[in-house]
Amino acid sequence: MKLWTLLGLATVTALLPVTAQCETEVAVEVLRFEPKDEKRDREVPIKVYWNGEPEPKPVVLFSHGLGGSRENNAYLGEHWASAGYVAVFMQHAGSDEKVWKTARPLQRMAALKSAASLQSSQDRIKDVSFVIDQLTAWNEKASHPLHNRMDLEHIGMSGHSFGAVTTLAVAGQKLPLNRSFEEERIDAFVAFSPQPGKGLPADRGFGHLAKPMLCMTGTKDASPIDPSFNPAKRREVYAALPKGDKYELVLDGAEHSAFGDSGGLCSRQKNPKHHPAIQQISLWFWDAYLKGDDSAKHWLQSNRPLSETGLGDVDVWGWK
Repeated sequence: MKLWTLLGLATVTALLPVTAQCETEVAVEVLRFEPKDEKRDREVPIKVYWNGEPEPKPVVLFSHGLGGSRENNAYLGEHWASAGYVAVFMQHAGSDEKVWKTARPLQRMAALKSAASLQSSQDRIKDVSFVIDQLTAWNEKASHPLHNRMDLEHIGMSGHSFGAVTTLAVAGQKLPLNRSFEEERIDAFVAFSPQPGKGLPADRGFGHLAKPMLCMTGTKDASPIDPSFNPAKRREVYAALPKGDKYELVLDGAEHSAFGDSGGLCSRQKNPKHHPAIQQISLWFWDAYLKGDDSAKHWLQSNRPLSETGLGDVDVWGWK
C-alpha cells in the first residue's frame, strides 16, 4: 500500500469512464485530499480528477457556490480531466454544505445568508493560494501520486455563484479602498453566474482585467440569497471587461441551478442541452488559453459555440 494512503492524505475513489470531446473513452481517476494550512489552522479539502497519464497537464481549479462542497459540479471535473487536465475542486469551510446541513430546516436560508460574509470571501481567496502552494509541493514530492503530473505554469480558475465571486477576486477585481487580491499564478478564468461587487461600479471593478475570461449565466439566473443579483446584474461583469480574449454565454431559460449538478438544496429541472454545451465551451476555452490551441481560440471567436453544441438563436454567445 502506498505511503500516502496509509497517512490518510488521499483516497482513490473511482475510475470513471468519460466520453471526451474527441469522442474517445478515457478513464478518469478521482483522488481526495485534506491538506491543512498550518498558518491558518484550516483544512481545505479537495477532490482531484485526472486521467492517470504520466505527462504533466494544465491545472483547473474550481470553487463551489454557497452551501456546496468539493463534490459539486462533477460533470465538469470529469469532462475536463478526460480531455487532459488536472481538475482540482476545493471545499471552503465556513461557506460549504455544513452551513445548511447543520441548521434546522427553518433556519437554513438565514444560515446561508450569514455565511455569505466578508470573512468567508477572504477565507476562500486564501484557500486558492494555499491550494496552489500545496499542489506545487506535491508536484515536487517523489512519493506523492501527483508527482510531476501537473503543469503549474498553466493554471485556470473557475467557480459558480459564490465560487464565481472567488474567481473574480483572484482574477484581480478591484474592491473598495483600491484593494485587490489577484493571484498572479492563474492564467485564465471561467465565472459561472458572475456577480459584480456592491462597493464599486462594474467598470471600475473589472475594466482593467487583461487575462482571458469566460462568463456564463442564464436569462433566469437570479440569486436565491440576494434578489438584487438578477440576470441583468450578472451580465454587467462581462460588459465591464476590456476587449481581448473575453467571452460570454447566456443560456435562454437557465436558472441559477442550471450550472450545478442535479440534486442538492435548490435542485430544479434543467434543459438537457445546457450541461453538454457548458462542458464543450468551457473545455474549448481551457484548450485555447491553457494549452495554447489556436484552433480552439478561432472556434471561440465565431458562432460555432452555439451552432455546434446544440444551442440555438435564443441563446447568446459573444466575444470581444
